[in-house]
Amino acid sequence: MKHFKLMVPGGVTTGATLAITAPFDFKQIATAELAGTETVELALATAHRLYRQKDGWLPLPERLSILEKAAELMQEEFDSLAMEATEEGGKPLVDSRIEVARAIDGLKLCIETMRTEGGQLIPMGANPASSGKLAFTTYQPIGVVVAVSAFNHPLNLIVHQVAPAVATGCPVIVKPASKTPVSCFRFVEILRRAGLPEEWCQPLVIGDSTLATKLVTDSRVAFLSFIGSSRVGWMLRSKLAHGTRCALEHGGVAPVIVAEDADLDMAVPKLVKGGFYHAGQVCVSVQRVYAQESICAQLAEKIAAAAKQLVVGDPTLAETDIGPLIDPTEVQRVDDWVREAVAGGAKLLCGGKKLSESCYECTVLLNPPESAHVSQLEVFGPVICVYSYATMDEAIARSNQLPYSFQAAVFTASIDIAMKAYKGVDGSAIMVNDHTAFRVDWMPFAGLKESGLGTGGISHTIKDMQVEKMLVLHSVEL
Repeated sequence: MKHFKLMVPGGVTTGATLAITAPFDFKQIATAELAGTETVELALATAHRLYRQKDGWLPLPERLSILEKAAELMQEEFDSLAMEATEEGGKPLVDSRIEVARAIDGLKLCIETMRTEGGQLIPMGANPASSGKLAFTTYQPIGVVVAVSAFNHPLNLIVHQVAPAVATGCPVIVKPASKTPVSCFRFVEILRRAGLPEEWCQPLVIGDSTLATKLVTDSRVAFLSFIGSSRVGWMLRSKLAHGTRCALEHGGVAPVIVAEDADLDMAVPKLVKGGFYHAGQVCVSVQRVYAQESICAQLAEKIAAAAKQLVVGDPTLAETDIGPLIDPTEVQRVDDWVREAVAGGAKLLCGGKKLSESCYECTVLLNPPESAHVSQLEVFGPVICVYSYATMDEAIARSNQLPYSFQAAVFTASIDIAMKAYKGVDGSAIMVNDHTAFRVDWMPFAGLKESGLGTGGISHTIKDMQVEKMLVLHSVEL
């Protein structure tokens, strides 16, 4: 069992530690020292000092070299990183291996972006006032970045938040989810072994939510990157110091429209993957499937039949398809919501019960009431709801009825139906004949309405963490 000491240079332990346990069997896998008020203040002071001492900024070639070396080290330690992510987060090993590969690719995307981005030339000389002037822009780091992360992708989310800060030259303080800090600590260790001075990336775990809020809302913070619940994200944004920029990534209640002409043999595996991947603990997980009434029952039964074949259990075993939920309280919450829907008239096609304190059966509900929690809120569990609709206009209207909007999907063989859904369904991305959880890390990834603020994706985060600064040069020779 590994013990992580404070990774804030000069930080003083309070003696309090965090026990990190596997969500599947609750086995303790690591411990970590918790940061107290003194350490949080030290981390902020250190990061702010680094930013204000501009002569000491890390030059771009050095930052690129650090990221290149870090990618090499991650590739060398691929298997251990995947197993650690699986043990602490509960995602099946096959999926954690994909996560590690994505994280390594994320570092490479940072390198590509920083090597190819540039400012712009601002036209001058077009009138007497601008005569004799040359103007152009370059990018500079925005300042101190604080990154608050979530548990469901314990390595890749940290890479998405921390690697762009390293790439742009921003000092970064990162607070991983208390359930899954190991992957974060390991990544920061790798960055340091790759040459990043310790002060430039300071990870810490805080046991006190009041102290965590104090960190985020400090006036020395230039940019907040937050991944987590809508309730916490919008609360933190309301408390940010004047001038602090932010990006918020919350959850959705992802809608899918399945038209009468859809290829169900193609659609079902995608919907099953998108709904049950990581036990549904994904912000764009398939949750609400609106199927044309002539095919609704058939589609729901096919999804249920496929769900019954999935192996739920120990995520470290190769044969496991679906692992545990992150906490027993989440298992109980999902069970309560499913029972409420069934009591309200939903037809339970499969699942609907706890397999253990940590695991829940893959569940398919047909036509739950619109007032049920599973129809109104993000389940964040292994539950797919299928609803019948009569017309495409009805399906679009029902897709848009919630205050959440992230990614959505439509399955159809008709280009006209696809374009109607693309135009009509709220969302930052509409997938045609694919599930709502599709993502590659260079594409824009944005929650709308209550689902978030700003745009994720490596290149977009890099842009957020920089300011475009203009130089206007006057010369009589121009």
